[in-house]
Amino acid sequence: MESVIILIFVIGYLSITLEHPLRLDKTVPALIMASLMWAFLAVGFSQGWFNVVDGHENVFSALTGDHHVADEGFKNTLLHHLGKTAEILVFLIGAMTIVEIIDLHRGFEILKSVVRTRSKRKLLWLIGILAFILSAIIDNLTATIVLITLLRKLISNKNERLWFAGLVVIAANAGGAWSPIGDVTTTMLWIANKVSVGGLITTLVIPSILCFAVPFIIAMYLPAFRGEIEVNEDDMDAETGKLLSSKTMLFLGLGMIVSVPVFKTLTHLPPYMGMMLALGVVWLVSEYIHPEEDFSKEKRHLYSAHKALSRIEISSILFFLGILMAVGALETLVYGTIGGEEVGTLRYLAEALQAAIPNQDIVVALLGVFSAIIDNVPLVAASIGMYGDVALDADLWHAIAFAAGTGGSMLIIGSAAGVAAMGMEKIDFIWYLKKISWLALIGFLVGYVYLVIMFSL
Repeated sequence: MESVIILIFVIGYLSITLEHPLRLDKTVPALIMASLMWAFLAVGFSQGWFNVVDGHENVFSALTGDHHVADEGFKNTLLHHLGKTAEILVFLIGAMTIVEIIDLHRGFEILKSVVRTRSKRKLLWLIGILAFILSAIIDNLTATIVLITLLRKLISNKNERLWFAGLVVIAANAGGAWSPIGDVTTTMLWIANKVSVGGLITTLVIPSILCFAVPFIIAMYLPAFRGEIEVNEDDMDAETGKLLSSKTMLFLGLGMIVSVPVFKTLTHLPPYMGMMLALGVVWLVSEYIHPEEDFSKEKRHLYSAHKALSRIEISSILFFLGILMAVGALETLVYGTIGGEEVGTLRYLAEALQAAIPNQDIVVALLGVFSAIIDNVPLVAASIGMYGDVALDADLWHAIAFAAGTGGSMLIIGSAAGVAAMGMEKIDFIWYLKKISWLALIGFLVGYVYLVIMFSL
């Protein structure tokens, strides 16, 4: 039965990667995969075919005789994974809605004037630097959403825009890796007291710059980034598209997103609570601000949060739901024992890998590769469980933070930033694999090799 559940994940994952050849929205196999995996988990657990493990490493078995405890343990485990998934979804919905509200008020026309250039190479570096810096401040997912929205304003040709979007994913993930709030995995390590803010930044900022800069240096010589962007003269003039509310909503929206980690630091509440507050404030202001001089109630719906919500890619939200719940099923299924202790499938895989490959640097590098295939959150969670006794700011934790944060760029579905870009621009999995993945791999290897050499000195 364990093999059946893993097989469902493999088939579902292949269906997601072959979305375009199959002419099937990736959300469909993600939802079916998650539902079937949990269904087989429920049936197999109730029949006593295998045990399950919750988020606190508590193992539950239907054969213990206390069916009430076992049943509640399974249900609570399911609710635990749903809760962790919902945190990400609520955060994503809030960020995407704020971005859409800013867009309705044409706030990105302000940024458009900052990066106004016809040269593809100059635009590549301007967008890349913005992605790298913004992702460290407002997280890589939100930075990707903001910059792809901006790219839509700057580049009308979708085929040209896809190249820039792919490089944004690399820059955003590299920028998020050296900040405790830039990526969910670095936040996990920070909250678990495995890394400090100062230690993480000073250790990873240079490898992250290399991970971002090297692919961009190579890309600027590719045919896709030669020449100039084809735009209309009116499109180059940002002043023509701005509203009275553009600047206010841009700085308010980005400012409220930046306030989310501050809110978390002050209250110790999860980030989605801060994002809910941020959305509420932006929504409140949008209800009363006047975008135009001659503004009437009849026009209010054109700039309302309700309209912004209608523009959100709900299919992308549901895809997140499916893929994260599927990974949660793998984390829950007890596949074997390590040191006499029953562990979930993902932790078993990590422990087996450690036993097979004694070199820790190679193991962490493979963790980065796996983070492009499997969600990096459970991989980092398993790593925290494996190396729980390693000291604060040890080289291992910084290596894991870099590998898990930047390794996801190697596949379009390997990171939250990549999934957001995929949903917003309908980027084909195979196209990204052929055009962008090799650049991401080079950046990852250069940054990681530098990190290993730095540790050895």
